[in-house]
Amino acid sequence: MKSIIGRKIGMTEVFATDGTMYPVTVIEVLPNVVVAKKTNEKDGYEALQVGYEPIAERHLNKCELGIYKKANVETHAHLFELKGDEIYSKNVGETITADLFQAGEVVDVIGTTKGHGYTGTIKRYHNHIGPKGHGSGYHRQIGSLANNGRDNNRVIPGKTMSGHWGPHQATIENITVIASNAEKGYILVKGGVPGPKKSIVMIRSAILTQFKKPEVKELVDRSKKGE
Repeated sequence: MKSIIGRKIGMTEVFATDGTMYPVTVIEVLPNVVVAKKTNEKDGYEALQVGYEPIAERHLNKCELGIYKKANVETHAHLFELKGDEIYSKNVGETITADLFQAGEVVDVIGTTKGHGYTGTIKRYHNHIGPKGHGSGYHRQIGSLANNGRDNNRVIPGKTMSGHWGPHQATIENITVIASNAEKGYILVKGGVPGPKKSIVMIRSAILTQFKKPEVKELVDRSKKGE
């Protein structure tokens, strides 16, 4: 198992040499710098603490500065913990780059969904709109709450109601890596991933996959030469 931190840029499409089109999400993956190692002896588990996106020291508090000074590495805006036996061999100061994942690998992408604020049931759960006539008692309000059984004096759990919609953590499982480039710092994954543009996401090896490795065809280079 392995994992890496990136930032969602947006969606586009790429084409294979035979004309196959892949809808992809572009994830910017800057070098993940190892800041500390968690060990079973001291912490009770094994993980790597990595910094993401370099930032000036003046933007950090003393607690955060102490972590980077102890590791003697450049200060970063974010700290994350990554787990995986394939990356645990990295030492403090070393980096994890986008070529950790190659085309054809199946991964999970973890992100934070978009925040929509307080919303009603029509927008939040796609409930039906009520009658639009002038004599109607409701239009976009919730319908009946009754439970016509022996427990009709309560609202049953799970009833769709208005409330806060997002943001919360979500995982998209078993999506395919279409391409990766460590030099330019990006990973292309097939389909969408949770969260708005510029949100932080984690890419990890798929856990629940039970199918064979998908085939990814050779892509057409549509970039402008020399750039």
